[in-house]
Amino acid sequence: MARGDGRLSHELLPGEKGPQDECGVFGVWAPGEDVARLTYFGIYALQHRGQESAGIATSNGEQILVYKDMGLVSQVFDDRALQPLQGHIAVGHVRYSTTGASAWENAQPTLGPTAAGTVALGHNGNLTNTTELMEMVQERFGKDLRGELGRGSSTDTAVITAMLGGTARAGERLEDVAMEVLPLLEGAFSLVFMDEHTLYAARDAHGIRPLVLGRLERGWAVASETAALDIVGATFVREIEPGELVTIDADGLRSRRFAEATPHGCVFEYVYLARPDTRIAGRSVNASRLEMGRVLAREHPVDADLIIPTPESGTPAAIGYAQGSGIPFGQGLVKNSYVGRTFIQPTQTIRQLGIRLKLNPLREVIEGKRLVVVDDSIVRGNTQRALVRMLREAGAAEVHVRISSPPVKWPCFYGIDFATRAELIANGLTTDEIRASLGADSLGYISLEGMVEATAIPQQRLCTACFTGSYPVRLGEHATISGAEAPSVPPTPATTGAAQ
Repeated sequence: MARGDGRLSHELLPGEKGPQDECGVFGVWAPGEDVARLTYFGIYALQHRGQESAGIATSNGEQILVYKDMGLVSQVFDDRALQPLQGHIAVGHVRYSTTGASAWENAQPTLGPTAAGTVALGHNGNLTNTTELMEMVQERFGKDLRGELGRGSSTDTAVITAMLGGTARAGERLEDVAMEVLPLLEGAFSLVFMDEHTLYAARDAHGIRPLVLGRLERGWAVASETAALDIVGATFVREIEPGELVTIDADGLRSRRFAEATPHGCVFEYVYLARPDTRIAGRSVNASRLEMGRVLAREHPVDADLIIPTPESGTPAAIGYAQGSGIPFGQGLVKNSYVGRTFIQPTQTIRQLGIRLKLNPLREVIEGKRLVVVDDSIVRGNTQRALVRMLREAGAAEVHVRISSPPVKWPCFYGIDFATRAELIANGLTTDEIRASLGADSLGYISLEGMVEATAIPQQRLCTACFTGSYPVRLGEHATISGAEAPSVPPTPATTGAAQ
């Protein structure tokens, strides 16, 4: 299906599938506020993290209502859809599928019965032991699966929801049940969930996917990124800690630890996934991307006339490269931000134009120029290959490609949808062979050390598995994402807490 985020859709550029985060989550506890509208704007700010489905659940203290559907936030919700969602607690979610098909049954928040009521849950990340967890659920319920699993959901999120309900004993609080279930989950998870009275937020022991806490005038908010707190007027308080469960209800906010923290935050959040106006670990993502560009200019200098980005994701690093090199920055490509919103399938003739549906060169800016084109990553290489060809056709004298992340050689099992390892262009080809494949005059990737330096986070506190093949969390026997195979090198044991 065509994606609605304005980036190149898979339909419009056949064979190219860029990295895509699985989900964005948002939650709010705020008596007296219109929590459904706050959540709408919260997940609207997180739209870049998932464009396949959107959903909001609210509670008025007695019952939980949920509304979710396929499409963008602005397509799923209008005033008529939001009006019935009354209450003082809400959970919102935007989704892009990595596990489970892109179907209504897999939209979130998921719902499930508990011993005392109902749980509604949204999940960002990907579990690596889903098979083992599903066996636990089946041992308890047999074939009589309840909640979203019984309605056809095929996601690891539905398994978590079933466990939260299935583990509960009569009268037991969901908070206590969560403290039993969360240590059983392996992989990456940032969870926002609620029952009729309480909002919860939890983050896996490695803190792979982000999750932050904010203060509202009359309550609290939690979100995947600080940018979502900004848009609803919440003041950033802190990050939810790895291995922490936060509970918010009428008695206030309290914290419990279900696992020892061994931080390995995803470095790709800094490279591409997070909004540039988001802050992670106290540092602006935009500042990190600017620094990546400066490091890239230092590591891979070139004589050129103009630095241009691949809009929009390559823009901060391109500005940094211009600052580091002293070469002028320019906008050599015009972006059509609405390509992904069309529901009309392109004809074969239009499809063959590929990238021109998305980007068109400014001939008067680039003709006769020696160009440096800065992008955030190369996956299969189809986008960059088409771009180099288009720039040459527009009169560029030279095209030098610079990438603000190292070569992507390994699949992600923690919530990013990459190509399979066999499809990754950097797997098995040298940098010069990739350059030749792209048709570029030169190609330079930032070093792993340079990228990590730009984040201002020690490498041992980051997950760099997609670049190194060293996985900080044990991969389950059946851990696969979109056909991606397990690494041929042994994964780093979860007990060591080391990402090398």
